[in-house]
Amino acid sequence: MLASFTWSEFAEQIVSGLADGSVYASLALALVLIYRSTRAINFAQGEMATFSTFIAWSLMNHGLSFWEAFPVVLAISFVGGVAVERVIIRPVEQAPVLTIVIITLGLALLLNGLMYVIWGGGDRPFKGGFSSSTVEVAGAHISIQYIGIIGVLALLVVVLGLFFRYTKLGLALRAAALNPDSSRLVGVRVSWMLALGWGLAALVGAVAGMMVAPLQFLGPNMMQAVLLYAFAAAVLGGLDSPVGAVVGGLILGLTIDLLGRYVGYIGSTLKLPVALLLILVFLFFRPGGLFGSVATRRV
Repeated sequence: MLASFTWSEFAEQIVSGLADGSVYASLALALVLIYRSTRAINFAQGEMATFSTFIAWSLMNHGLSFWEAFPVVLAISFVGGVAVERVIIRPVEQAPVLTIVIITLGLALLLNGLMYVIWGGGDRPFKGGFSSSTVEVAGAHISIQYIGIIGVLALLVVVLGLFFRYTKLGLALRAAALNPDSSRLVGVRVSWMLALGWGLAALVGAVAGMMVAPLQFLGPNMMQAVLLYAFAAAVLGGLDSPVGAVVGGLILGLTIDLLGRYVGYIGSTLKLPVALLLILVFLFFRPGGLFGSVATRRV
């Protein structure tokens, strides 16, 4: 059964879906940044983002505003991501991919436990940097918070795009991820480039955490469901494509939101399984995702 349709409500659902998709895209982008360098999925990405958001919450409780805490948390997250790569990942970087996956799962459990020890269990409100009021646009009531989240993602994508395309460090990071052996021959310090990649992924994940927390409640398990959406978005867009991560996240957010609202028998319970089923069908025809590449080999 299809729900009743009005253009104003449809516009509101589009903006809501894009805002949700922006969060998925941010975390998917973090997953892709690490996958390109290690060929493994960082299953601790959600917990790393949540940990960063708890740091922001603590700073705000000590008198800082959201936007004052925001750059501080990004800096802490970047340093933390670099430290994780140097201390935990680098000793096993030549190990099989499964080993790295297991280590990231262990890191996720460790961070989750630390959050319970430091901040306790349970959920708590998190005041973001945007107003929760709405503005009326052509009869549609659009949340300022949703507009702000979409704007933050757009700015993040532009800054990262300029960084990777026009800076020497960004080009070195791309080279180290795509062809580490050749990069070493021209003097690129590949191991440190990989560490910087982990730092950037942690920074991007922190942005996702601080954007999603105001939409729900901050708790140790806040990003676990979001990580599933982000992984689906990364697969849809192509696991080795940053552009695909962003596009896949936005498409997934829109699809889930519109299915949940306008297809009555789907609702909030079945919208994720149906969206994942659609992605599975799509990947059957395009295994590499929208922008990803598929490895081939001679037989």
